[in-house]
Amino acid sequence: MAAWEGISRLGLAEFAFRLGTHVLLVTSILVVAWGLRRFYSLAQVEPASRRSQALALSLPTPTYSFDSAELPLFDVRKLERPGLSRQASLHTDLPSRPRYETIQYTTQEGDTLVTVSEKFGLQPETILWANQDVFQDLPHNFRSGQLLTILPVDGAFHRSSAGDNLEAVAKFYHANPEAILSYPGNHLRPEEVGDLTNLVFVAGTWLIIPGGTRDFVTWKVPEIPRQDPAIAKILGSGACETIGDGPIGSGNFIWPSDARYVNGYDYLPQANHFGIDVPGESDPSAYAVDSGVVVYAGWNEWGYGNLVIINHGNDWQTLYANLSELYVICGQTIWQGGVVGIMGGPANSTATAPGFPYLHFEMMFKGSPVNPHDYLP
Repeated sequence: MAAWEGISRLGLAEFAFRLGTHVLLVTSILVVAWGLRRFYSLAQVEPASRRSQALALSLPTPTYSFDSAELPLFDVRKLERPGLSRQASLHTDLPSRPRYETIQYTTQEGDTLVTVSEKFGLQPETILWANQDVFQDLPHNFRSGQLLTILPVDGAFHRSSAGDNLEAVAKFYHANPEAILSYPGNHLRPEEVGDLTNLVFVAGTWLIIPGGTRDFVTWKVPEIPRQDPAIAKILGSGACETIGDGPIGSGNFIWPSDARYVNGYDYLPQANHFGIDVPGESDPSAYAVDSGVVVYAGWNEWGYGNLVIINHGNDWQTLYANLSELYVICGQTIWQGGVVGIMGGPANSTATAPGFPYLHFEMMFKGSPVNPHDYLP
């Protein structure tokens, strides 16, 4: 206070106050700056200290030296996502390729016309048409051990004769000439054969007729009237001479066998089979399905074997074929349920179960074959 009074008497009090204020302000700034620097210095970790601390930490897995340690095996399964596991397939399906050429097939025991056609994806009639020399258009001529020609497509197979031309062949088989000409399996090149209307085939040339059809050789038994049964002489030695009148059927039919199912060829007109084959598994007897008169009894030359035909007098006619024994004769009256004969064995056919005799049975109304399934109970 004495010093300040001395400064005041000298007239320097104002100057001293200003100087002291500036010195205090500068000092305060310096102190704050030093304090901030010190604070940030203490808050930071030196790199060397940080590295030493990191090295001091325990590692989660051991480290390996590329020079001395063996590296662990890489397991690709660890990369798979749950639910998306995939396994390699060792089986490869090759795409089926279209076949354009014919092939040969030897029939096996148990084969039938139907099973062979299904095996190659064809219709039964295609097998018949391609092997007319083997079957003569009769399905019951099918046997094991036969060598068959199998077409690549449904249709017909034609062996050209001298003078055959494309238009005539196509017309006979109800086919398209262009389809025959362009089919790869026939190996006919339009630029080589020229005009279709003048295309003549070399005799003996085999042609695949895609989609072609033809009429079968007629093996159907005609209607045999009671008044003139002799018209059936063309069928074989079982034809009858003039016969008398007899009972008229009721039109209500029974099954011709104890078994009421088909065990062989069914009614299949498109394959030239106009009846059903029923087995004699428990009883080989064949029964008249309705009353009538026998108009044919004996051997048949058209592939039926021993045959009995009954005229029922009401526009109905029934046929019983493949008999080993006949129990009726020409002109005999027979009543519904009467035994007409004993079924023959399947020795010449694989259409039925091995060892079972069978009956080939047909029905005709007003001279036309009908499906027995539509009339048998």
